Amino acid sequence: MNPTLDLLLSRRSALTRDITAPGPDPDQLETILTIGARVPDHGKLTPWRFVVVEGEAMQQLGEVLQQAYDKAAPEPEPRRREAEGRRFADVPVVIFVVSRDVPHIKIPRWEQILSAGAVCQNMLIAAKALGYAAQWTSDWLSYDRNVLEALGLGEDEQVAGVISIGTTAEALEERPRPALADIVTYWSGARA
Repeated sequence: MNPTLDLLLSRRSALTRDITAPGPDPDQLETILTIGARVPDHGKLTPWRFVVVEGEAMQQLGEVLQQAYDKAAPEPEPRRREAEGRRFADVPVVIFVVSRDVPHIKIPRWEQILSAGAVCQNMLIAAKALGYAAQWTSDWLSYDRNVLEALGLGEDEQVAGVISIGTTAEALEERPRPALADIVTYWSGARA
């Protein structure tokens, strides 16, 4: 078969909790970011940007998550607080894909959001092509204003995806996929 098709057919997500070092080196990370930016972008609006967290900043991100959890939880649970602080502790690199609405008379917000989603998918494929495991998540931290402000997001920005990239010790298991017969219809024209 074709190597590109093999790559796409074998891509699967790792769990962030299982992703550890090694992660991409600076050149590989630049490649992942570059491939992320090569998506359909109607009007060349660039309705997304990236916030990369790696190295020592990962500990600071853990502290931000703990503080945000404390503020959001009516009765913070110590175990959950600790887990939030360690959420990305072993992950070599996390990329927050930030979606932003660029006002345009012809290009609706929905198309811009879809473009940001395509960025996330391209990054997953690029990571896989480079031999890394990755996961695209969102979770509460993608919507928490305290986390977003700590990451430097403006009021008009949101997280389209949190991309964790690194290596897993175990081979990734396949998950059930929908049968095409259940999700595909062929339209043959308007019915009278």
